[in-house]
Parts: sequence; C-alpha cells; structure tokens
Amino acid sequence: MTMTVNGQAASLPEDPRVSLLDFLREHLHLSGTKKGCNQGACGACTVLANGERILSCLTLAVQCSEREITTIEGLSSQGGLHPLQQAFIEHDGFQCGYCTPGQICSALGMAREMRRGVPSQLTDDLSIETVAFSRDEVRERMSGNLCRCGAHNGIVDAIEDAFREAAE
Repeated sequence: MTMTVNGQAASLPEDPRVSLLDFLREHLHLSGTKKGCNQGACGACTVLANGERILSCLTLAVQCSEREITTIEGLSSQGGLHPLQQAFIEHDGFQCGYCTPGQICSALGMAREMRRGVPSQLTDDLSIETVAFSRDEVRERMSGNLCRCGAHNGIVDAIEDAFREAAE
C-alpha cells in the first residue's frame, strides 16, 4: 500500500499505529511539518490530504493509503516560494516560525473550503454556494492554528494578500 507525498510515491509503514506526522518526520525525513501538542489542539502539524487540511498528529499513516499528501516542502515549485509563503514573509506572518508550515497548509485548505461554500461558525446563510472572504471569516477558520508568538495579525494580513482576488 502506498500514498503520494509531495508528488512522490511512499510505501506505508508496516506498523499501523504510526501517525502521519511521525511517518512524515521520522520515516520520510520531512521536518517541515511540526509536532506541537500532539493532541490536535494547536494545528502545527496541519498538512493537506487531497487538498483538504488535516491534523497529521491525529491521522494514522495507513489512513492515507492512495491519498495525495502535501506538506510545506511540497508547495514550492521550480525553486521558488508559493505565493502564500511569500506573503507570510512580506507581512511578518511569523516570528519563531514554528507554526508557520501548519498555518500555510491550513490557509490553503481554508481557501478551498470557502470556494466550495463550506460554512463556518460565522456563515449566516447555509444555502450559499461560496462564502464571502472577510477578515473575520479568515480569523474564525484559522482559529485552530495557534501562534504562541502572537503573529496572528501578520498571518491574517498575509492570507488576505495572497487570496485578495477571492476577497474582491
């Protein structure tokens, strides 16, 4: 059984108890995905599975069979930064940087959810096809990704800048 990680096939671990987070870090040596609380409360371990954001500390690697996993290492193309990564730099969306990979992966998944019309706690009309992009909506949807340094304003600024077209 295999999964695809950042475009490369990866054999699943023999031990079915290995979390996706530990598999990425310890078996594939992808250190960008961070282990924060290891309980699903901080969001530092957020990656994309088939484009949807998931907490890799709460996901078993074997659950990702035949899925496309994208980590922070898989976002850059042709040696350049992803536009959201660049926006984080331009807007000081990080201080220590520990939460940054999870924040970026979560923001990419969040933008996709909004385009699909997935509601949040702030969504008034549950019958709409797309959710209006607003600063409050971003804050609500990113609330599961914590930044202990307090860079939340820069993070929201970076997300707004990267997804400005969706906001207009």
